[in-house]
Order: sequence, then C-alpha cells, then structure tokens
Amino acid sequence: MSTTALVSIIGPDKVGLISSITGLLFDLGADLGDTSFAVLGGGAEFTAICEFPDGMELDRLREELASLPQTETCDIKVTHFDLATTHPASETITHNITVSGGDSPGLMARLCEVFQQFDANIVRLNSERVPGTDHATYVISASVAIPSVSEQTCLATVSNTAGELGLSCDWVKAST
Repeated sequence: MSTTALVSIIGPDKVGLISSITGLLFDLGADLGDTSFAVLGGGAEFTAICEFPDGMELDRLREELASLPQTETCDIKVTHFDLATTHPASETITHNITVSGGDSPGLMARLCEVFQQFDANIVRLNSERVPGTDHATYVISASVAIPSVSEQTCLATVSNTAGELGLSCDWVKAST
C-alpha cells in the first residue's frame, strides 16, 4: 500500500528552490499530484500531494527535505493526506478570470461571494500587488468551475462587481 503525504514548505524565495525539492522527491520515489508554488512577498510557498511507495516514513521525508541547502531556513510540514488525490468532475476549471486595478478593501471577499452565489467553485486563486510608476496594481487571478446553468449570469455579475470598484475584468473559457 502506498503512502500519500501533503508536503508544505514555506521560506525565503531562492533560485533553485523548486528544483531541489522536486529533485529530492523524485529521488525518494514520489509521484507528484496537485502541486502549487507561489512567491509571497520575499518568501515562497511550495505545496504538493505526494504518493510514495509503501514504507515511506513521513519523519524521514521531512528530515530529507530539511537537509537540502535551499530549505535550511524553511518551515517544512509533512502530514498524511487522507483525502482524494484527484479532483471530482465538479471541480474542473471552466473559466480563468482576472480582475485588476487599484486595491480596494474587501475586493477578494466580494468576488468570492459572487462565485458562491452562483455555486461556482474556486479551484485556484492568486492575488498579487504589481509595483507601478504611480501606484501598485492589484491583480486577482481565479480559475473557477462555474455550472453551465449560471455561467453567463455569474460572469456578468463578476464583471459588474469589478466595474463598480473601478477595476478591469477579463475572462477566458478554459479549454476542456
């Protein structure tokens, strides 16, 4: 029987960080499932679902990850992952939506409420402040599963919500 683990590493962003982590995971026999990486300010976050052959001890995995020079100052967590390792059909991304402009308090909450109102599931969400010459631009990118029955109304409401806040909204239908 295989061992499924959730690996989470947070620390300073460094060149070679992802390469060293994924290389070690490969050497240890990991089959990577859903994986995400993000630069967060001056830091970085790597998270992955990893399936290992039977016998992988999670304490050993954590020690191996901590021994990498690139992770010496990182917070490393390794836990059993007992949830499904693949997405159900209801979480298939149907649209990629980008809202951008000046920062607006409550923006993230308002957009998420719109998605909830239309039973749309947020599969991935990223936000960042992009420095500009006069001021920073706030960009939210969401990959969302919108039910077909509410697709047009949901997209119109997201666009209207962004417009009310003086922001731009673009979306593309995801390829299936």
